[in-house]
Amino acid sequence: MRIFRKSLVSILLALPFYLSINFASAQDFQKWEETILKFEKADQENPVKKGKYIVFTGSSSIVGWENLKADFPDKQVLNRAFGGSQTFEVLHFADRIISPYKPKQVVLYAGDNDIADGKSPERVLADFKALFNKIRKAKKSTFVSFISIKPSPSRRQFMPKIVEANRLVKEFLETKKRTSFVDIYTPMLLPNGNPKPELFQSDSLHMVKAGYDLWREILKPHLR
Repeated sequence: MRIFRKSLVSILLALPFYLSINFASAQDFQKWEETILKFEKADQENPVKKGKYIVFTGSSSIVGWENLKADFPDKQVLNRAFGGSQTFEVLHFADRIISPYKPKQVVLYAGDNDIADGKSPERVLADFKALFNKIRKAKKSTFVSFISIKPSPSRRQFMPKIVEANRLVKEFLETKKRTSFVDIYTPMLLPNGNPKPELFQSDSLHMVKAGYDLWREILKPHLR
């Protein structure tokens, strides 16, 4: 009976993770196929040396980082983000946009669109864990950095959930070696706790150059 109870508890604790994976497998990923094929075509035309690059991936905040290479001139960086994506979608395409490069480091910005789509902080964590495990399965030594979900004026109503998601991911990473949690959330706030509007475009969601300049300085010490 004790063994049965222990097994049942283990199953219940793991249920959110398995539900996450099953839910993700049922999604229509076709909308991203054109973008992923462009990445693969670029790799065929200009092959990159495996094990040498820092792969940046995630959603539009990375896609929009136009000066990414110029901001980190002493690093070999590769942008493999696709705008509007959620964590489970990065997970789905990881075998095509992360694993092939055997990257020395992965820098991820994800979870923003997840929360806005109604997903819980716990779901963000579950999907991130699955992605983390896939990255480490492909190459155990890959350093993984998570850029915290940013506070956007247009998504102010989600800030409590964003704070919780950031906390959960941070605590998870603290249990793993060769990881870092990059806090850009706090520096993007005014003293009154609201997002700094000058860091954002007119849509109050995507950043202007000042936002990326701030990210650059915060992220520099985390790059390997």
